[in-house]
Amino acid sequence: MIRTTRAHLNVEAHTHAGMTGKNNEDRYAVASFLVSDQDRTPVLFAVLADGIGGHRGGEVAAELAVNHIMQSVAKSDGKYSRHVIEQAVTEASDAIAAHSATNEDLKGMGSTCATAWVVGDKLYTGYVGDSRIYLMRGARIQQLTIDHTWVQEAIEKGIITPEMAREHPNVHVIRRYLGSPVPPEPDFRLILFDGEGAHHPENNQGVQLQPNDVVLLCSDGLTDLVWNDEILEMVRLKSNMKEATRALVDLANERGGHDNITVILISVPVDFKPGPSKKGEGWLPWLFGALAGILLLAALGSFIFFGLMRRTGPVTPTAPVTATSAALTVTPLASPSFTLSPTQTAAPDVVATIGPTLTPWPTNTVSQ
Repeated sequence: MIRTTRAHLNVEAHTHAGMTGKNNEDRYAVASFLVSDQDRTPVLFAVLADGIGGHRGGEVAAELAVNHIMQSVAKSDGKYSRHVIEQAVTEASDAIAAHSATNEDLKGMGSTCATAWVVGDKLYTGYVGDSRIYLMRGARIQQLTIDHTWVQEAIEKGIITPEMAREHPNVHVIRRYLGSPVPPEPDFRLILFDGEGAHHPENNQGVQLQPNDVVLLCSDGLTDLVWNDEILEMVRLKSNMKEATRALVDLANERGGHDNITVILISVPVDFKPGPSKKGEGWLPWLFGALAGILLLAALGSFIFFGLMRRTGPVTPTAPVTATSAALTVTPLASPSFTLSPTQTAAPDVVATIGPTLTPWPTNTVSQ
C-alpha cells in the first residue's frame, strides 16, 4: 500500500491515564493509504491496544502490539484478508511473549487489540480481548465486538445477567490476549444485530458504511463507566468529533476514571463518495454519457428532418437534371479524439465540516 497524508474519513482520537495515578498502558495508531498506483481505492486502518501487566509491562506490550500489527497491515496489498490480521496478531503476540521472557519485571505482560480496516466504504474488524468497536448509525448504537472475558462467557451460559456483569468481581478477567503462551485467534464476528447466530456474524465483514456513520474504537476504561446510550448521545450532541472524544473521556473520569481511557472516532462525511478505484475508471461514465448524447442528438435531428419532409411533400423538378462530369471531392471528417486526464495521484480530499486528523504511529505521547 501507499501511505497518504490525508484520510478519506474523518478521524479524531483522545487518550487519558485516568484518575488513579497509574501509567497509561493504552496505545493506538491510525494511518491512511491508497491500495496501489493502479488501484486508487483509499484505505484507513486503526488499531487500539490496552496493555496488561505490572510495572511498565502493560505499556510495553501495548506498544509492541500496535507497532507489529500496523507494520504488518501496511506491508499488505491493501485488500482485506483475514490471513493478514491473523498473521499480524500472531507476530505481535509472539513478540510480546519473547520480550516478556527476557525481563523479570515484564513477565506475564499482555495486551488486547481492536482493529478497524476500512477499504473504500467497506468496514472490516478483527479483535482480541475486551477493547470494543461500535457502529453508530442514526439513532442507534451497536456493539460490533464480543468481549473475551469470563463474565461474557458467564452471560452466554446464563450464569449471570448483563446487569450483574458490570459489578462482578471477575469483570476484568480476560480469556484471550496477545502475549499468551499460545497465540490467540482473532475474532472476526461482526455483530450488526443482537441475537445473531454463532456463525452468521462473520459474514457481516465488509459492511458498507453510510454517510454520517460513526465507528468507535475504545478501551474498557470508557465502557466500564459510560453506558452505550450515553456514548451515542454524547457523539450526536457535540458539534464536532474533537469535542465528542474529550467529552467521553471527561465523563469516564468524572465517574472515577479507575482505568486508562482511549477513544478513537471515525466518521463518514455527509457527502461521502468512495470515488473511482482504478485509474481512469471515473472517466468511463462520462465517456459513455457523451457517446449516448451524440447518438440521441443524431436521432433527434433525423426525426426533425423527416418530419419536415413529410409536411412539405415531394418536390417536382421544373427542368431535367443534367449530370456533370465534375468529380465530387469528399473530405473525410477527422475522427473524434478523447484525452483522459491523468488520475489524481494523491488521496482525495474530503470536503467536510471536520478536517480529518491523521494520527502518526506509534503513539507514544499520552494526554494527561
